[in-house]
This record gives sequence, C-alpha cells and structure tokens, in this order.
Amino acid sequence: MATKRDYYEVLGVDKSASADELKKAYRKKALEFHPDKNKASDAETKFKEVNEAYEVLSDTQKKQQYDQFGHAAFDPSSGFGGFGGGARTGKTGPFTYTYTTSGNPFSGFGQGDFSDPFDIFESFFGGASPFRRGPQKPHYSIKISFMEAVEGVERTIVHQGKSHSVKIPPGADNGTRIRFNDFDVSVDVLPHDVFKRDGYDVFVDYDLPLITAVLGGTVEIPSLEGKDIRIKIRPGTQPGSMLRLRSKGVPHLQGSGKGDEYVRLVVKVPDNLNRDEKELYKKLQEVASS
Repeated sequence: MATKRDYYEVLGVDKSASADELKKAYRKKALEFHPDKNKASDAETKFKEVNEAYEVLSDTQKKQQYDQFGHAAFDPSSGFGGFGGGARTGKTGPFTYTYTTSGNPFSGFGQGDFSDPFDIFESFFGGASPFRRGPQKPHYSIKISFMEAVEGVERTIVHQGKSHSVKIPPGADNGTRIRFNDFDVSVDVLPHDVFKRDGYDVFVDYDLPLITAVLGGTVEIPSLEGKDIRIKIRPGTQPGSMLRLRSKGVPHLQGSGKGDEYVRLVVKVPDNLNRDEKELYKKLQEVASS
C-alpha cells in the first residue's frame, strides 16, 4: 500500500489550524484539483486526497485519533485498525502470509471508510459544482455485486432514449464515478456474505477448530479467485490471530497490483460434548494442572 501524505501537509496547514483555517485551506485545494477544472492526470487522485484530509481534520474525534496514531488509526491493516500485536511471516506453496496476534484497540473492520469526495465537495459548495455552467449533468447509480466490483462488469444505461454501454473496471468500489460527456454514473456495491472490503484489501473471518489451534494443521481459506487456499496453521495459534495473504485482495483501479487478503482466525470452542469428549478434556485439564 502506498505511503499516504500527512493530512496537514495535504491541506497546507499546521496542527494548530482553526476550523475556519481548515475550511479556507480545503476550499483552495479542492478548487485547485477538482477534475472539472484541472485536467492533469493526477488531479482526481489529489482531489480525493484533499477531501480525505478535510474529512478527518474537520471532525474532532477523527482528528484526535489521527493526531495520536496517524494514518494507522483508520487502517485495518495496521496495529490499530482492527488488530494488533506481534507478527510472524511464513510461506506455504506460492503464497506468503503473516500471522498477527490479536490486540484490538479499535473494534471491527471498516475503520478506513471515507465518504465520496464529490459529495463532500458539493455539500461544501451548497450542492453543486462551481465549475458547471447551465443545468447539472444527469447522474445515474448502478448497483453491482461485490464480486462484479472485484472482477469488473458491463452495464447498460438508457439516457435520452439511447442505450449506452458502461464498463465498470475491476477494483471499483462504493462511490466510484464514471464520467461521460452527457451524464455521470456512480457505483453502489452490494455487501458480500463472506468478504468485507476496505480499499483494496479484503477481510474474512475463518472458524478454526480448537484442536487445530492447539496442535496446528492445514486449513483451506476462501479467496476472491474462487479457489480455496491451503494454509498451514502453527501449533498454539491464539484466538484472533490474523493471516495476511499478500496480493490476494482487490485489483487496483488505476495501475497494476492488488491489495491483500486478511483472515481473522476465530477459534471455535466445542459445545454439546459427548461423554467420551468430556472425559478427554478432563484428562487434559488434569495434565495441565499437574
């Protein structure tokens, strides 16, 4: 994942900037990099960067977290955004993975979610882009499945009686906009039963049998490619440990490469034990306490 610039640097302010100073800085930068005005190849990337910085620094709680932990406060792949602790890297077959033991100062996934930058901009300027003349372009929203967003898909939009083919590229996410001369299209991605997404990374909970956590073994982890990945579990794996499967996430929307897949190991404690199973656990308890 590319290193993010400091949010204060992005807006050109210092940490003591007031709310009014943040607004003025945001207005200046957002107008400078808005894609409707700035035709540079990296304008939209910088525009999103400016909006992300403003969304964090203009929110008291988010600003406090950012000042304390930096970008890690909103990144589940760090030690703060959903898991933490020690890490151990390994390799099985062609796949590289990393164990990360649990430690959860922020709970759950999705700490890195940000709003649509164009919505922030239009809200800031009263609901419309200051660069457009005349009526605002029509806007259409397309619902696609999680896997269609990962793999790319083609949809048809009927505008002014004409059918237009809209190609949604692999890696699209909620809020991704596709701009045409006469209209804009935004993408609405439906949730998945197994995978959760944050940026180009995906997360999945895997129920690990207690005996496998204790003794180790081999398990099959679901992947976006539709084929399970065989992974070795080391003996003594703790509940909440994380596996990182490099480059097994979502394709980058622009450029090459993929995000990573993170697997949280949820150790399943057996219930409804039969008599023999209870006796085995009692013997284990006796051995452990002796």
